[in-house]
Amino acid sequence: MMLQQDSVVVHEGVAVQGDSVAPKHTPITPAMVLSWLPRSATPAQQDSAIQAHFKPSEIRWSQRPDTLHLPGHDKGRNLLDTQLPQYYREGFFSKDTLFHPELPGGRYGVAGDPVPYSVHGDNVITSLLLVCFVMAVIAFANSRTFIVRQAKSFFYVSHGGTTEVVETSNELRFQGFLVLLTSILLSLLFYFYTLSHYGDTFVLQSQYHLIAIYLAMVVGFFLVKGLLYTAVNMVFFDGKRNGQWLKALLFITSIEGVLLFPAVILQAYFGLSIQNVEIYFIIVLIIVKILTIYKCYVIFFRQSVVKLQIILYFCTLEIVPLLAFWGALVITANNLKINF
Repeated sequence: MMLQQDSVVVHEGVAVQGDSVAPKHTPITPAMVLSWLPRSATPAQQDSAIQAHFKPSEIRWSQRPDTLHLPGHDKGRNLLDTQLPQYYREGFFSKDTLFHPELPGGRYGVAGDPVPYSVHGDNVITSLLLVCFVMAVIAFANSRTFIVRQAKSFFYVSHGGTTEVVETSNELRFQGFLVLLTSILLSLLFYFYTLSHYGDTFVLQSQYHLIAIYLAMVVGFFLVKGLLYTAVNMVFFDGKRNGQWLKALLFITSIEGVLLFPAVILQAYFGLSIQNVEIYFIIVLIIVKILTIYKCYVIFFRQSVVKLQIILYFCTLEIVPLLAFWGALVITANNLKINF
């Protein structure tokens, strides 16, 4: 009499379910172990079954020599061997990113032409002009009375020989800001001129350094010219007229910055040609020099008998420093550009 065999038995370390019997010589795989469990087995039961049939063992690496060696060599070489020839260590694909996934892949295909530099796309210059515009609007809104009074006193000829206007500290700061605005606009105009006539490659690390150099030169020019006027006027004229002249010169410089602001905006953002900007700058410069010589005549030489003195005075303290300053700008641009 034979007994009926159970549905699941373990025979010599081999699991049997139903009619399926795993032969002894067949290697057991995790999928096979999981297939022996019922479908309702939990993940914990599945993990226990895997751990029961598989034990960690020592990894034994292959000790066979590498057969993928160069023709003419008996066996493979260790690439870490320092005595290995360079031609054996490196090959055509030794530095290929597809052969070495740890290397950066880079960009595939043909690189396009880089976008050329444009002033209207420069965020630094845009931010600088925007800040100057906002501050100028705020200053004008708070100093309208002062501007009107300065304009009236500028063209008014007093019989007492004075055009003095009492100024507050806020009004002096406003004029100082306008002089700084004039310096920034002049440095930007010289920068545009340099890009157009000398190119955009310089020995400097950044093109903003060139603007900073021009700004320092413009501020230095205004300071030197003010010192020259003070030194000469203290010798030939009294302190009262000297003070009137410095205030008038400060107002003229402020007007110059206001007149130059549209040229910078048009050239930077509306594509105005550099030739038209140069013509506009020359016209503004002529207007400024006419106002300067007019105020110089009213303050110093209106009561003078010899009218030739104003020409010598104007040429010595206005024309000659201006030509020297322009020569310094040209020399600076020539020395900083890269000649190929």
